Amino acid sequence: MMSSASRTIRLLCLASASPRRRELLAQIGVPHVIVPAEVDEARLPGEPPREYVLRLAREKAVSVRSRRPSEQPVLAADTAVVLEESVLGKPRDEQDALEMLGALGGRTHQVLTAVALAAGGALATALSESTVRLRVVTEAERTAYWRLGEPRDKAGAYAIQGLGAVFVEHLSGSYSGVMGLPLFETAQLLEAAGIPCGPRERIGA
Repeated sequence: MMSSASRTIRLLCLASASPRRRELLAQIGVPHVIVPAEVDEARLPGEPPREYVLRLAREKAVSVRSRRPSEQPVLAADTAVVLEESVLGKPRDEQDALEMLGALGGRTHQVLTAVALAAGGALATALSESTVRLRVVTEAERTAYWRLGEPRDKAGAYAIQGLGAVFVEHLSGSYSGVMGLPLFETAQLLEAAGIPCGPRERIGA
């Protein structure tokens, strides 16, 4: 009979404190534990946005893997909102958030989410690219939105899965990727590593 310790070591480790990523993993039936990564998220000079998110996802996975049992797979992700090659991270304060939403309003931007899986001595990555257009957001709406608290820890200062959805005029790509964990790409990485996810028959059913 498998011991409790053996079962625990086979759990996927999610290298993120994001409740959204945790909810998305649970949505596709992947048991996991949370161990937030601690890495410098500063963008390197001249670093292209795609390379930036891929590098951070890899670094997060490797950082947490070094602190976990070697048998435990580690999944990490990083998301960036990109407007004309400018990367918009989490707002520093209210003014920064208002400026971000003002710049994004009435324009199309890209949301890049990279996923990295460290498992079995290998490190695999995938990249999700989505295109989003926000309607023009008035100053009064931006101020009210900030005061509700939702934009404070969101790249680009909006949450597509929350109240910010009312600003989204068009989305082409992955809804879950814009949330922070593209489920199609994540499932492909997990399945390639032998980690079950999604619909499956119960043994003995």
